[in-house]
Amino acid sequence: MSASAGLCRRRLDGVVDDAVARQRQGLGRAGFRDPAIELTLRLAGEGLPLKILIVNTLYPPEIIGGAEVSVSLLAEALVQRGHQVAVVCLQNKPDRTVDEAKGVRVYRLPLDNDYWPFGNDRKPSSVQRLKWHLKDTWNRRSAARFAEILDLEKPDVVHTNNLTGFSVSLWSQAKQRNIRIVHTLRDYSLLCKRSTLFRGDTTCAQRCTLCATMTSPYLLASRMVDAVVSNSQFVLDQHTKLKYFPRTDGRVIFNIADPGSVVPSPPSDSNDLIFGFIGRIEAEKGIEVVLRAAEQLPDNGWQLKIAGKGLEDYVRGLKGRSGRNVEWLGFAKSAEFYAGIDVCLVSSVWPEPLPRTLIESINAGRATICSTAGGIPEIAGFSNLIGSYEPNDHKRLGELMLKAVNERSHWKLARPPLAGFAERFSADSVTGQYLDVYLNNNRTNRQ
Repeated sequence: MSASAGLCRRRLDGVVDDAVARQRQGLGRAGFRDPAIELTLRLAGEGLPLKILIVNTLYPPEIIGGAEVSVSLLAEALVQRGHQVAVVCLQNKPDRTVDEAKGVRVYRLPLDNDYWPFGNDRKPSSVQRLKWHLKDTWNRRSAARFAEILDLEKPDVVHTNNLTGFSVSLWSQAKQRNIRIVHTLRDYSLLCKRSTLFRGDTTCAQRCTLCATMTSPYLLASRMVDAVVSNSQFVLDQHTKLKYFPRTDGRVIFNIADPGSVVPSPPSDSNDLIFGFIGRIEAEKGIEVVLRAAEQLPDNGWQLKIAGKGLEDYVRGLKGRSGRNVEWLGFAKSAEFYAGIDVCLVSSVWPEPLPRTLIESINAGRATICSTAGGIPEIAGFSNLIGSYEPNDHKRLGELMLKAVNERSHWKLARPPLAGFAERFSADSVTGQYLDVYLNNNRTNRQ
């Protein structure tokens, strides 16, 4: 570890210790005050709903991935069940704004860093990115802005999600105020500065020295979290094996599947079998694997529709290599996309935690072909699954696509999700599980 990184860690150690020490009570007993116990007692005595403050990097209408959708569905479902919910997110504006969306109060804060990194068509230089990430390791200005909202809202629970742009400094402010902290893992940003455990065209077998050094403060700060949730067992395991969230309750809770956003529809009118890819157009999502697999297919009997955006130069290069059976849709609404395809390709190469694409495919009744990356196998079995393949194995993907083309009368039929899907992904189930975590019910301690 470099001298500057070591100094940063020593300073953060002091901040964490100070935040934890602020919880100590002069009540003549050793240990710490348990915010979950105090919260349960207060609610039992007063019969009040929970006041929940949710944090995520972005929030609708600013959407670049599945996390924003998942967080908003949870916030709205909690409001519908009588709880008071506010959300803190970032915006590309210089001032703080406050609005309300479906009963959720939304605080939109300016980004305290050098540039807005989300949804850009062009990538900043490596020096600019390094400077940005160093500042994002422990952002004091962001923590100060968050502290103001904590004092305004006085929440019972702080539920953090993706913290890129905020930094984990927010945890220290909640800890100082003895507010229970629940964190949901939705990517690998606490382990990897790219948030993906993916570099070049391959998954990182082990973390590089730079990521391990720059994320070491996150490991230390994770001691402040009272409970950790993940949307897949795979992601939770990646963190716990590196000793994140020590002595912290942890469990897996899937995302809410909104049955109203995507509904089953009749098969496409075309005699061809129509494959679909939807998501960010980037190597991590497996778009190059899909295009190479498509090259193995016959000239007729199939189409491939690709929906999403990516870096301009990269997308232009892919288009130049694709054949006449491939249609590039650009941005597309989910409902319209699924209504126009027969088979969804869930092709992630990076270890994606729980792709919303797969959840939506299941809701839409579409057949799927899935890679085995990350948490995908944990829910692929709920879908009308044609088959699975190892990430980057374009030959096996091509074989499965050819199988589907040859059996297209079977795979063009929309089918309902398999048993157990609605129970695991319903709003009632997911909010009930989160409320248990907020109140520390049914603890699941890791060994």
